[in-house]
Amino acid sequence: MPDRPSGLRLMHVHAHPDDESSKGAASTAMYVAQGVDVHVVTCTGGERGSILNPKMDRPDILANITEVRRQEMERARDILGVRQDWLGFVDSGWPEGDPLPPLPEGCFGLVPVEEAAEPLVRLIREFRPHVMTTYDENGGYPHPDHIACHLVSVAAFDAAGDPERYPDAGEPWQPLKLYYHHGHNRPKIQALHDAMIEHDLESPWAERLAEWEPDPERDARVTTQVVCSDWFGVRDQALLAHATQIDPDGFWFAIPREIQEKVWPTEDYELVVSHVASETPEDDLFTGITDPA
Repeated sequence: MPDRPSGLRLMHVHAHPDDESSKGAASTAMYVAQGVDVHVVTCTGGERGSILNPKMDRPDILANITEVRRQEMERARDILGVRQDWLGFVDSGWPEGDPLPPLPEGCFGLVPVEEAAEPLVRLIREFRPHVMTTYDENGGYPHPDHIACHLVSVAAFDAAGDPERYPDAGEPWQPLKLYYHHGHNRPKIQALHDAMIEHDLESPWAERLAEWEPDPERDARVTTQVVCSDWFGVRDQALLAHATQIDPDGFWFAIPREIQEKVWPTEDYELVVSHVASETPEDDLFTGITDPA
């Protein structure tokens, strides 16, 4: 365990409950174990999310989906050891059709970025994180809430330290580093797929990889690989807490943990902005931050 200065703070900004457990959860648990104060911000309540676990696809669950997902988030939060706040926006849902239908009135994806950034700026100034993470410009995948989360996070990161912006949202605080998650980069998925084939196991990624064109430029965007395989079990427990979203017999657990730990023991990020001296590649989100004060 590295000798860290005390008082380090990390903020993850996510679109929905369950995203904090499917993206960066093992490194989150590792940092918590190392004494880092970690704050998860959840932009929406996941109200329009589908029930993805067949065992939970029941009328009583669907009728109370907002409260059920809040309870799932509470369990995941306790497993990971993080504090958590809701921004309070309404899930946009996943639009389907050709052409795509308009987004529902009042949803997160339609809130102007300048307006949606204000409550996040307030939380940043209150929590005073040294490092923030969020999604890339594609949202990790093109869900309207993930793209909105990216836009709002970047805007709030830039505004939080400016005393002239959002003057009623607390004392200015500038986070020192901003990262994007790259949890499903192609080299990682290819390596896991190859390992499954080597062990004569069925790979859950075969069909996706057949359609996935190599993109070396995108692959090269990963700058920071945090070794956190000792916490994959905590990640899995946090995932299972989101019972409406995660089927314990499904995709998320198709690759044995032993293979994951051996083949790809890291969670991967892209350093986008740094206000401290830091060189890439890195193995730690706090590289270059020597004085939390």
